[in-house]
Amino acid sequence: MDELQALIERQRIVDLITELFVSTDRRDWPAVIGCFTPKVQFDMSSLGGAPPAEVAATEIVAGWERGLAPLAAVHHQAGNFQVRLRGDEADVHCYAIASHYLPNPTGRNTRVFVGSYDLGLRAEAGRWRIHAFRFNAKYVEGNLELEKAAAGS
Repeated sequence: MDELQALIERQRIVDLITELFVSTDRRDWPAVIGCFTPKVQFDMSSLGGAPPAEVAATEIVAGWERGLAPLAAVHHQAGNFQVRLRGDEADVHCYAIASHYLPNPTGRNTRVFVGSYDLGLRAEAGRWRIHAFRFNAKYVEGNLELEKAAAGS
């Protein structure tokens, strides 16, 4: 791959990851599913989730849809992208912050997740898709019981 094509592919990869986060914030679940391969090596264990496993993209997105449904707003911000191309595959590491907002009687209306992602991508039919997804939590701050606090109103 020449340098120009590598730059184009790198931008396409960053655009796909950006689309994943923006579509999640918009709750555009079909667009989110479109960012993944049908099966994904999925790892959210750094937040106390299940151990790493191969999970259907539809199952991942259904879980996000249920989990984010009570929130008034969700905002993801990603950056510091490090992309390593390997032909039709790529490894990406990036920083990310996710903010959850839900007004409630405590006045503690937000919860913020700070960490990084390690993503594996594969080019399929001329389009990059995520086949491996790991979140590496650095810290979580704010109201860890946001939904419970709002339910008490």
